Amino acid sequence: MKIIKIASSQGGLGKATGSELAPDRVIEKTKELFMSEEGILPVFDVEAAEIIDSNIEETNKNIYSKALETLRKNTRPLFLGGDHSVTYPIVKAFSEVYPENPGIIIFDAHPDAENDFMPPSQEDLLCALVSQKIIKKENIILIGTRNWDKNEIEFIQKNKIKYFPMKEIISEGIHEISESFMAIAKNFKDLYVSIDIDVLDPAFAPGTGYIEPGGLTTRQLLFFLHRLKKLKNIRAYDIVEVNPAKDVNDMTSKVGAKLMVELC
Repeated sequence: MKIIKIASSQGGLGKATGSELAPDRVIEKTKELFMSEEGILPVFDVEAAEIIDSNIEETNKNIYSKALETLRKNTRPLFLGGDHSVTYPIVKAFSEVYPENPGIIIFDAHPDAENDFMPPSQEDLLCALVSQKIIKKENIILIGTRNWDKNEIEFIQKNKIKYFPMKEIISEGIHEISESFMAIAKNFKDLYVSIDIDVLDPAFAPGTGYIEPGGLTTRQLLFFLHRLKKLKNIRAYDIVEVNPAKDVNDMTSKVGAKLMVELC
């Protein structure tokens, strides 16, 4: 599996400092896992996007270029952040490599639909994707949301973005929810999956920028990902917002490593 390290926290508005340490730490923790639960021996081919300190515009250009190159040459690569803003240049490249009918599933505690910043930050990723028409709004699925402000929920409802909040996941059950979003996602020509680690309850992933109680368990997230892997239209993944500087006993880095191995 091709892994692209994106060791940047520049889009975190000062709240994600430490997430730039995640790629190396998470990859290190994969050495403790011998194979996936499906019996696959993980083999990672690791490269890195060039990060320009204190220059998010140039950094985003580099991420975009690296993503273009990677997506054109590899099947189901994984981009390892970094804060969630790194998803913006990756998905911009993704929509150019796969222009016909791309879609995205975002696992996240938050909609990331604050006012549209330029360059996009970790707090307005969704706004940027919609306003710049990088992904059609009807081709966006949010899973695991549980904290948003008034403007964000209005944005989601106005644009009729499909979302499966935690309350619904618990009330309906993970099997029913997975059937629902799989039925939608299979109609996209090409699918990108973005995993913000804060979709997990902090009991399982304390090392992240925004602690939001009431999230998915690690096993629930793995259930969703194992189901999604069966879709033939998945083209790429990312894992973002792991923050070793805020972690407890490397718990979150180990979860990130587990996700990497299971996505092989």
